[in-house]
Amino acid sequence: MNSNNLEQLIQASVKEAFEAKTAIQIIGGNSKSFYGRQIQYQQLDLRDHQGIISYHPCELVLTARSGTSLLELQNILAEQGQVLAFEPPHFSENATLGGTIACGFSGPRRPFTGAARDFVLGCKILTGRGEILSFGGEVMKNVAGYDVSRLMAGALGTLGVLLEISLKVLPIPEYETTLIFELDEDQAFEKMPLIQSHHGLISGLCFDGRNLYVRLSGTKKAVSVEVEKLGGETLTAGENFWLMLREQQLDFFHSEQNLWRISVPPATPIMKLSGEWFYDWGGALRWLKTDCPAEKIFSMAQQFAGHAVLFRSLIQPENIFQPLSSGVLRIQKNLKKTFDPENILNPNKLYNDW
Repeated sequence: MNSNNLEQLIQASVKEAFEAKTAIQIIGGNSKSFYGRQIQYQQLDLRDHQGIISYHPCELVLTARSGTSLLELQNILAEQGQVLAFEPPHFSENATLGGTIACGFSGPRRPFTGAARDFVLGCKILTGRGEILSFGGEVMKNVAGYDVSRLMAGALGTLGVLLEISLKVLPIPEYETTLIFELDEDQAFEKMPLIQSHHGLISGLCFDGRNLYVRLSGTKKAVSVEVEKLGGETLTAGENFWLMLREQQLDFFHSEQNLWRISVPPATPIMKLSGEWFYDWGGALRWLKTDCPAEKIFSMAQQFAGHAVLFRSLIQPENIFQPLSSGVLRIQKNLKKTFDPENILNPNKLYNDW
C-alpha cells in the first residue's frame, strides 16, 4: 500500500473514533511503552507509515514519516557524516521517529547542543477530529505564540497523531574523547560547573557517584588542547560508555526499585532524598533509584523549581508526572480541548483525568 493510501486509512480511523467518541491508543515500535501511564484502548498502529520524504544533507534538513525506524534513519544520516544532535535513546531496535518525538527524550548531549524539540522544524499531524494539519516547515523561524510543532515533543500523542516530522540535523563531530576523574559527590558538584563555564567543547558531563565523566567533541587539535587543560585519565571505551548511558544499560539502571527522572537547574545542591543517584547533564538531570513516596519527591523537585517523573516502575501509582500548577494545568487542558475535543487520543497517558 502506498503512503498516501495508508495516510488516508489512518485519517479515516481517527475520524471514525471521533464520531463514535472511542479512545485510541497510538503505537509505533513500542520501545517506550513503559513511559507514562499505562493505557489500553483501540490501537492505531503507525509502524507501516514509514519512509524518508526528503533529505537535503547540504541544508542539514530531513523530513520523514512517523513510523520510520530510528535506527535506519540514523544509519542514513551517518552515511552523509550527519547525526541527530539531541542523541535520542532507542531502548529497542524497534524505535521509531514518531515515538522519539512524542516522548521528547534526549540523550547526554542535550544540554550542550539542544533538546529534541529544539531540532523540530515542522510536522504534519492528525487532530482528534481527524483533521490533517501542517505546522512549521524545513527552515528555522522565530514564532510568535505557540510553536505547535514543538508542542508535539513530549506530548505523548495526546495532542495529535504525528504523521510527518521535519528535523534539523548536524555534522558528526570530527573527533571525540572522554576523560574520567575519580571524585566524591561534593567534589563532583564543585567541579561540574567549573568545567561547563570554562570549556567550550563539552558534549557530555555526568557523575555516577564515584567517577566524573567528561566528553569533549570538536576538531582533534581543539580537543587535544582541552584535554591538556582538564587533565584526568582518558577512558578507552568512551564511545561505548555514552551509548550505554543513553540506552540505560549501565549497572545503575538495572534495578527493581522505582527509577525517577528529576530535572532541576544545574546549580541545585545535593537533594536530601534517600536512594542511589546518577547525575547527567552536568547535574541538571538526576536519576534516582528509591522507594521514597511520590509526594516527597514531587515536593522536593518543586522546592528547587524542578520537575520529577516516575520513569520506570513495577506498578502504576496514582501520580507519575509532577503535578501541575493551576495556571499551567488550565493551559494544558485548553490545548488538549483544542486539538482533541473528545479526548480520544491517548487519554490518561499523561494525567489521570485527560
